[in-house]
Amino acid sequence: MSEWNKVKEDIEILNKSKNGSSSQGKKQKIAYHFKKIMEVLDLDLSDDSLIDTPDRVAKMYVDELFSGLNKNNEPVVSKFENSYNYKGIILEKNIQLYTMCEHHFVPIIGKAHVAYIANEKIIGLSKINRIVSYFSKRPQVQEKLTVQIVNYLKKVLETENVACVIEAQHLCVSMRGIKDETSLTTTAEFSGKFLESTVKNEFLTLLSSK
Repeated sequence: MSEWNKVKEDIEILNKSKNGSSSQGKKQKIAYHFKKIMEVLDLDLSDDSLIDTPDRVAKMYVDELFSGLNKNNEPVVSKFENSYNYKGIILEKNIQLYTMCEHHFVPIIGKAHVAYIANEKIIGLSKINRIVSYFSKRPQVQEKLTVQIVNYLKKVLETENVACVIEAQHLCVSMRGIKDETSLTTTAEFSGKFLESTVKNEFLTLLSSK
């Protein structure tokens, strides 16, 4: 293909993706630019294994890895009456977590442990998992993710009594740079009664139990 034909092809692709705010428009733009990256890396885009890679990456970014950037994907969290008048800690631990480091766009893999103290309202346990997933599906920093989960639950539950601990391996540490494959990063955010030593210790004891 001549240089001029390449230019015309590029213009046509970008014109088709002018509605960049739509899901399809985003995919078209990402596929276009990712193809350019692959060309810079001297990859053979006529290879059967690579020819559809730009489109696959674009679909993965928009529909999966970064779906949390779309406000429409925010979980619907219904609240229920705390009919048993339960006053203790509700803990959902070992929530599998996958997100992408916003510094290098490589994975962060770990587990989140989320707790709150019930008041008049409670939520379904799976909703905690969905909240973790929603905020994970975007470029992230672990510290920020931890705070976002806590703040969101505080708003939904209308209580300050929320805690979150995240333990994760950062592939930007294990794959590049220092290349440490064994280290884990732990972050913790405590609010309300979880700032009190007795409640915090109870939470940490529950966290360490099998």
